[in-house]
Amino acid sequence: MTFFNPSEPVIRSKQEHLDVQDLEGLLRLHWQIGNFTLFSGFYTRIDQTFLLWGLVTAGIFFTAQFFPISWSFQAILWSTLTLIGTAGMAVLTLFWVRVERVSWILYCWAILMITGLVLTDCSIFAGWGGLLLHLCDLWLGLSAIGYFCTGLGLRSRTFLLCGLTHLFSIPLLTFVAPWQYLTTGIIMAGCLLLLSELQWDMRSPIDNTMLSEEQKQVNRIQQQVRQLTATLGK
Repeated sequence: MTFFNPSEPVIRSKQEHLDVQDLEGLLRLHWQIGNFTLFSGFYTRIDQTFLLWGLVTAGIFFTAQFFPISWSFQAILWSTLTLIGTAGMAVLTLFWVRVERVSWILYCWAILMITGLVLTDCSIFAGWGGLLLHLCDLWLGLSAIGYFCTGLGLRSRTFLLCGLTHLFSIPLLTFVAPWQYLTTGIIMAGCLLLLSELQWDMRSPIDNTMLSEEQKQVNRIQQQVRQLTATLGK
């Protein structure tokens, strides 16, 4: 038995036959002008979490790169956005991680974000100059740890690759020093956007006592349909 699910590609188009835990809080968008469809898609609560963090990340690092605002004000702004992102992540993902029995991943991300927030604020308000010069390295490193934990918990190669992307981007920042905040924002927000728009791999479905027998049966049927669709698509 392999650690990863060999039947799952690393990344692909979103699957439409969703399990109960994915249908909870599902957001569908369909924008159309006349007969022309501008955009049509759907986002699970996990996808919504990626979108939320993508917006938070872009807002933080693009502001740092392009707007001549004092570091103290930016620290307040970053703290507010990070706390909003952390709270939103907890609300959106709690049911899913409990069903999948990976609540520890949520706690891990929350701890990493709060740790990054505290260190960032200390570097600004306490005058930790050495750390202030390496805030991009700090956040890329913390995100890499989070992705590695997620990849191991879900047995997902996609998240492990995201972790490696963040980790290997750290030494590259020295070559784009004047644009390190923009580069960091693009890497972090780009990975989050990619994860929200595509289907990533993970371990095989599991049964959970949180779900009723009817919900478990729905999940079994959806799994069978997904397997049949994948077989026919080969």
